[in-house]
Amino acid sequence: MSSVVVSSRPSYRPYCAEVRAVRRLSPSFVRVTFGCDDFADFGTAGLDQRVKLLLPLADGSISDVGQRDEEAIATGAWYERWRNVPTEERSPLRTYTVRRVAPEAREIDVDFVVHHDAGPAGEWAANAHVGQELVVVGPDERSEHSRLGLDFHPGTARRLLLAGDETAVPAISAILESLPAGIEVDAFLEVPTTGDALTLDAPATHRVTWIPREDAAHGARLIAALEGWCAASGDVLARAAAPRPQVVDDVDVDRDLIWDSPEDAEGDFYAWFAGEAATIKTLRRMLVSTGGVDRKRVAFMGYWRLGQAERQA
Repeated sequence: MSSVVVSSRPSYRPYCAEVRAVRRLSPSFVRVTFGCDDFADFGTAGLDQRVKLLLPLADGSISDVGQRDEEAIATGAWYERWRNVPTEERSPLRTYTVRRVAPEAREIDVDFVVHHDAGPAGEWAANAHVGQELVVVGPDERSEHSRLGLDFHPGTARRLLLAGDETAVPAISAILESLPAGIEVDAFLEVPTTGDALTLDAPATHRVTWIPREDAAHGARLIAALEGWCAASGDVLARAAAPRPQVVDDVDVDRDLIWDSPEDAEGDFYAWFAGEAATIKTLRRMLVSTGGVDRKRVAFMGYWRLGQAERQA
């Protein structure tokens, strides 16, 4: 892997990737391994690193965003090119989390949700096969800004609270497996079925609770679990209280961006929530408005909205 960092290089670039393996992890999760010679320079930050996937059109083609044009790659022109493609010819663009990065093997893994209402990316993954091509827009390790796609900023925290639905499972899993054993973690993951509880390589100090949704409303059981955690963790919340009164804006979940990932802050406690926007808004209110936790210690990301497709950037 190249060790030369060039400050002028864009943080993200398009990679022409090929499917090398497809593995069904559970009823609702499929792991796709992508290969590309240029992945030797793929960003290795891990954690909740975001990537964009350009999905094939109905005829199997993928929009030309400069993925094979070195000048376009060097100038970061891929997004402008994608926006300039006529709508009917534009590859769908979706956001995912990298589950594994293996620069030596020139591979990355991406985990997809493939339940009954999975959307274009999930539908593609459910039918993916070795040899298929796709464009991955991901971090360039050679850029000094390659970590821009991260929202996990725990700072000095040694006590973590992580929560999300199935769309956040890859990010939470990668975070858990990256943390040292000395960090105390409570993680709550709501998934469609009991069979979707995955095996993680995490230390015993990381308490992971899988919450099968089954026939319950989306988010209801996750919210109940966090209510129980808050009721039993008054001492933790008290130590994480804001030093002064804070104003918490009440965002409109149907209109506003449900997204805030404060930079590293001092303190022993840090919370990271991601998933369906209305649920995540409720979890954040539970900690900040009701529990009094300093808002600088709570990251929350509305990955999607119930009943709505992901907005294409």
